[in-house]
Amino acid sequence: MNSRRKELRVLLVGSGGREHAMAETLAKSPALSALFIAPGNPGTARCGTNVPIGAHDVAALVTFAREQKIDLVVPGPEAPLVAGLADACALAGLPCAGPTQAAAQLEGSKSFTKEVCDAAGIPTAAWERFTDAPSAIAYVRRKGAPIVVKADGLAAGKGVVVATTVAEAEAAITDMMTGGALGDAGRSVVIEDCLVGEEVSLFAFCAGETACLIGAAQDHKRIGDGDTGPNTGGMGAVSPPKGFGRAEQEAALDLLVRPMLREMVRRGTPFRGVIFAGLMLTENGPSLIEYNVRFGDPEAEALLPRLTSDLLPALQALAEDRLDVAPITFSNQASLCVIMAARGYPGSPEKGAVIHGVDTANALEGVRVFQAGTTQNMAGELVVSGGRVLAVCALADTVQEAQKRAYAGVKAITWDGAVWRTDIGNRAL
Repeated sequence: MNSRRKELRVLLVGSGGREHAMAETLAKSPALSALFIAPGNPGTARCGTNVPIGAHDVAALVTFAREQKIDLVVPGPEAPLVAGLADACALAGLPCAGPTQAAAQLEGSKSFTKEVCDAAGIPTAAWERFTDAPSAIAYVRRKGAPIVVKADGLAAGKGVVVATTVAEAEAAITDMMTGGALGDAGRSVVIEDCLVGEEVSLFAFCAGETACLIGAAQDHKRIGDGDTGPNTGGMGAVSPPKGFGRAEQEAALDLLVRPMLREMVRRGTPFRGVIFAGLMLTENGPSLIEYNVRFGDPEAEALLPRLTSDLLPALQALAEDRLDVAPITFSNQASLCVIMAARGYPGSPEKGAVIHGVDTANALEGVRVFQAGTTQNMAGELVVSGGRVLAVCALADTVQEAQKRAYAGVKAITWDGAVWRTDIGNRAL
């Protein structure tokens, strides 16, 4: 394999907790020569070299990669992929471990995904797409509640409202479509039936019609304990999920991922990269909620610490449209991740508070803190700069012990306005 013949210079794109977890994982690879993170955060700076280029600035990323003779571009978030990062890399002769802009529509457009599911016979909730608010509201009044309202475009994990009443659905439609709450992402909406069951996240490497299982995790989307309050980008995760073992994960790949890959090939837009299938385990079997075209966040922070194989050769193979790598292997330990967020998230988070105790938490047994919405002030202190601020993660032999360790890490960290859920992992217990 190329990765054994040559040490690789890698550019990782992104600045969140997912990218910090990916950076730490990549930094362990014997195949790595140099790691650059654009733009990165104070946590990723300890794993490689941060580069002051925004994740959305595709042209500047490609220019930097060419100048630095980068061997592999690794996308973290979805936005640069939807903006065409992989296509721009291909034109510049740069290997990129992510899908084309056309294939990234699987995340960039909810209606596109639904059309693919319908064509491929993939179980998913009944749905309709609307481009004007009155028609959408009339549909909701006919269907009743509970019902799910989704912004058709990218909304950073905030474009889904699971409405328990018709009034709540109408308010979501008005906010998105006429209030402009989500910008262009909410100009059209997808409204779908509300699925009931346990939600899990399934991950696989994909190239063409082939999928190779990575693993699974369970996210906690709502801001409040007991799954209350608005949806967020994720407030914590557990890996592996209870009752969704290797056999169930492989069966879900056959049902929900491989048919999608075949349909994408048929359309002339083959998918390659990491696929994240959000599933609802209903009484009638798994049903697709959504596809994402990258590792999840915070699922990656829970999943990657359990990884015992080398991530870099797998990503390099993806960039070369192949999956002939050693199997992806994980420890049998449980991993649990608690997100510490800023007061006001997911609305208008309070920024600027000085964060204390991250090094103390990292010194605890089994605990690892990944940084997300952080920066440094002029005095070199770590401060809050976003909504989801830290991912406090822990490995242990049981979920119960991982939960205990993670919350000990949370307790060690303080800033004015820190918020978190106190029940991450309870369902797995």
